[in-house]
Amino acid sequence: MTLTTEGSGCFAVVTGGGTAGHVLPAIAVAEALVAAGHDPSTIHYVGSARGIERRLLPDTPFPHTFVDVVGFQRRLDRRNLGFVPKMTSATRSMIRAFREDRPRVVVSVGGYASMPSVFAAERLDIPIVVVSYDRTPGRASRLAARRAAACAVAFEGSPLPRAEVTGAPLRRAILDVDRVADRASARRALDLPDDRFVVAVMGGSLGSGPLNAAIGSYLTEHRDDVGLAVHQVAGERFAADVEPAAALSVEGGSVAGGTGVIHHVVGYEANMAAVYAAADLLVGRGGASTVHEVAATGTPSILVPWPGATDDHQRDNIEWLTEVGGAVMLRDDALQGLGGEIERLRADPDARVALSTAASRRGDVHRQGALASLIERVAVSSSPP
Repeated sequence: MTLTTEGSGCFAVVTGGGTAGHVLPAIAVAEALVAAGHDPSTIHYVGSARGIERRLLPDTPFPHTFVDVVGFQRRLDRRNLGFVPKMTSATRSMIRAFREDRPRVVVSVGGYASMPSVFAAERLDIPIVVVSYDRTPGRASRLAARRAAACAVAFEGSPLPRAEVTGAPLRRAILDVDRVADRASARRALDLPDDRFVVAVMGGSLGSGPLNAAIGSYLTEHRDDVGLAVHQVAGERFAADVEPAAALSVEGGSVAGGTGVIHHVVGYEANMAAVYAAADLLVGRGGASTVHEVAATGTPSILVPWPGATDDHQRDNIEWLTEVGGAVMLRDDALQGLGGEIERLRADPDARVALSTAASRRGDVHRQGALASLIERVAVSSSPP
């Protein structure tokens, strides 16, 4: 396994994956290092052989490796039988790779796919930076933090050791969103009209059945609404089962409502920058990436924490916005009121402006460039004279 291309030497290994909630922040870390002056060929991504990174990484300039590991299930599960042997094999593989082309620093964004690189870095005394963007850090981040030279966190008061607030890793396309200047072009890109109230719905990278059902009920009530458009990212496992809100289907999963609501249904949305720019209101879950992207773009939002999240961390994430008036939080057991909440905000542009302004102020921390600086500082401080 060769970590870099063109024999340029490896500056950083960025590791973590399995879901978009880990992969996109990992890509954002790599992009931040490129913006700081590092060649993409010197930044190597290590992720899961089973995750969405297999789709996303080939479209980036970063060399990458996918390791065959599985996560550890808290309940009794046959998949746990493969946890130790797969983790051991992947760790040995990363040790061999790091000995051949030693990175200056290993950056972990969490998730079980990050652990082989973290274990290998510890074995070879390569400095580790943990990047944690949940208000309540995940298990992999807490474990890696014990070995880390520094932890880059998105929230004040992090329980991780040696923590510095750097903001969350967000992709450049998200950081560059201007919701005023980009609105018209974003709506054209998503095939949405200029003259409708646009609600974007996204249930995280895997989709959300309860959120899809609640939006379905709302659309049933607004089937004939000629002032409404809904762009629904339903999740690939749910998209085929989402009922269109109008009868006239067009290519690409869109539903054209010339005499009623316009309803687009997609399984996965690659152009999230356009979604944030096009939407008048976003309805989503409370994953860290969603919360930080809402803040960075200043998008008015209703956020619904997934009740199955470990330690209820999605609620903690959302409260970072709600405590300053930057989002509306609705719990799963109150989803029957989602339509009413959408209509309340639809009728009150001043309330949407207030949400946008407060969210954007929270998002200022993500635009400082502090994350790349911290990674560089750790890499330099550990380098031989």
